[in-house]
Parts: sequence; structure tokens; C-alpha cells
Amino acid sequence: MDPLVPRYGGGSLADVVPSLLAGLGVPGMVDVLGISGSSRVCVLLVDGLGWRLLREYSSDAPFLASLVGSPITAGFPSTTASSLAALGTGLPTGEHGLVGYSFEDGAEVLNALRWTRYGVPEHVDLRSVLVPEEVQPRRTAFEAASDAGVAVRLVLPREQKDSGLSRAALRGGRFQAVLGFGDLVARVAEAMRSEDRVLCYAYHGDLDALGHVYGTGSDPWRWQLRFVDRLAAALADGLPHGGALVVTADHGMVPADDRVDFDTDAGLQDGVRVLGGEPRIRHVYTSDADGVRGRWTERLGDRAWVASRAEAVAAGWFGPRVADYVLPRIGDLVVAAKGSLALVRSTVEPNATTFVGHHGSLTEEEQHIPVLVAT
Repeated sequence: MDPLVPRYGGGSLADVVPSLLAGLGVPGMVDVLGISGSSRVCVLLVDGLGWRLLREYSSDAPFLASLVGSPITAGFPSTTASSLAALGTGLPTGEHGLVGYSFEDGAEVLNALRWTRYGVPEHVDLRSVLVPEEVQPRRTAFEAASDAGVAVRLVLPREQKDSGLSRAALRGGRFQAVLGFGDLVARVAEAMRSEDRVLCYAYHGDLDALGHVYGTGSDPWRWQLRFVDRLAAALADGLPHGGALVVTADHGMVPADDRVDFDTDAGLQDGVRVLGGEPRIRHVYTSDADGVRGRWTERLGDRAWVASRAEAVAAGWFGPRVADYVLPRIGDLVVAAKGSLALVRSTVEPNATTFVGHHGSLTEEEQHIPVLVAT
């Protein structure tokens, strides 16, 4: 089984917004996905809506299943922080630099989703220590759109306003806080009629949450997929003349019932200075990379891809280029799970350890996500 390396520049989540902005006349943007054409576009990102899951449960999502579309790749790691950065910046991981759910950056280990210190029980806000605009210094695609006169609107849960991840990945748009499905539909409709050229970005996260807790295909997850389908249909019904709705996702999800607990496995701990990432993809920062690699390879066998930093970069996992400031954030070893493996941490990540569903790796189930267009 070979890893599914993301198709950066020709079929990845990082290509969605630049492709749409090409049709909005933003300089330097190219429609590599063939999805441009409308001057008013809403991008709805449904967290956790993998392509294979949508195909398997199409009876629960008849509207989405009826739309023309095809799979693209999420990017690596196939996790929310990295994927939202790819969407907002239009850049592969190696250039935007948010290399996972958690990673080492200087003296800190950052939980990039919450922008807090990883691995400690107390909440330590790192926005003043690891300034989001410095951790991710590249101009976003949203900023480029705003500079070109496009009205950029962000219709997002209120807790995402001024969050570290929003500041790093989504800056450049006007934020509109929402509380639920009702005002999400209303605010998108308002945004889409606000100007002649509009890019609206909306986000829904509950499908991912239920997939983690109950598993994909469970009754709660399937009911949520039905609600998401109705949400997408409502957004499409509210489009202005000539408007378009583009539905995509940040990753798929797999059931992970093959669990290895780093926090209770002395052999895996030996030589590891810091462990980042999440259960399906681990950044392993070591004091003895060769020794750690040997022990991890022996312990995990063919249940994971174990690569050095140099090998992962050369293989293009993080994109065709990795910026100098990004390189040290990648683990000395990068371990990506195959099959149903989850490299859990029962002490440091007690909640995630209990999850039924996980994502982050280089399998088709996690990498393939939809791009669906309604007009």
C-alpha cells in the first residue's frame, strides 16, 4: 500500500479558492480545478465530509449526491488546522506552515486548532507568544481577493472570531458570527447579495465531531449528514442570480480500532523528546532519530509509514516546496498510520484516545474530499 500523496497544484484543497478567484478576476490566480465562472461564490466547508463517505451514504444526502463534482485531495496532514490554512491561503502545507494539529515551534509545542500549549492540562493561550500572523506570515488568498476589490465574507461560528487559527489562515475577510444553521443560511444570503463580486466562506463542524465520538455511519452521524444536506440545499436555494455554491471538506475519516498507546509504551517513548501531531499522524522529535526509527518500525511493522523529515519532504507529503521556517516544525520522524491504526496518548490526549473515528494520514479515505458545485 502506497501513501496517497496530495495533488498539490492540480487537485488539492489549496487549489479551491485560487481557482474560484481566477473567475473573479484576481491577479495571479489560476483555475486549475475548472470551477470558476460565477461572480458571487459561497464556499461551504463541511468538516469531516470525505468523498468515500458521501458516496457510501448518498441516500442520506440526496441533494449533495445530485451535484456534479469529483474528489480532490485534502493535503497533509489531513486535519482541520492544516486544511483550513490550505483553503484560506491557497498554499500547500510546506508553505503555509501549519504542519498539523500540534507541532513544535521554537520552545513551544502549539495546538494549532486551539492556539494553545499542547500537552498540558491547563489552557495556555499562545497568541501573544506565537503570534498567528508570524507563525503563518504569507499573504492569504482572502487578502489577495480583498486587495483586488472582491467582497470577502466569513460566515463562521462566533468562537472562531479572532482565534489564532482564524488570524493565521483566514485573515482578509469580514467576519460574521453565527450561532446555528438558521443564521448561517441567512448571513450567507445577505453576504452573497452585498456586492457585485463576492467570495463567501462558511463552515460547519458538527459532522466531524459526531464522527469522532460515535463513528461514521452511526445513527447520530447519519442524522447529522441529513441535516448538512438540507443546509446545503437551503444555501443553494438562496443563491442570487448567477451565484454558485461550492461544497468541500477538510478531510475524510476512518474508524480507528487498532490502538497503540504511546503514553504507556516505554519502547516507543525511548529517545523521543517531544511527540506532536495526533493519533493518525505523529511528528516525532527525537534525540536519536535512527534509534527511534528502528524501534518504531519494529513496533508498528506495516501498520504505518515511518519516514524521516528529509524523506517526507522529498516525497512531497507537505508540498513541492517546504519553506526554511517551516522545516523545523516537521518531526525528525513523520509517522502516518495505515489501516485502522491510532497512535493514542491516554494521559496527554484523554478525549482523543476515546474517539471512534480519526483522520490525518495519507489513505484514500482520509485524503479524498469532494468539490461539488450548485448554481
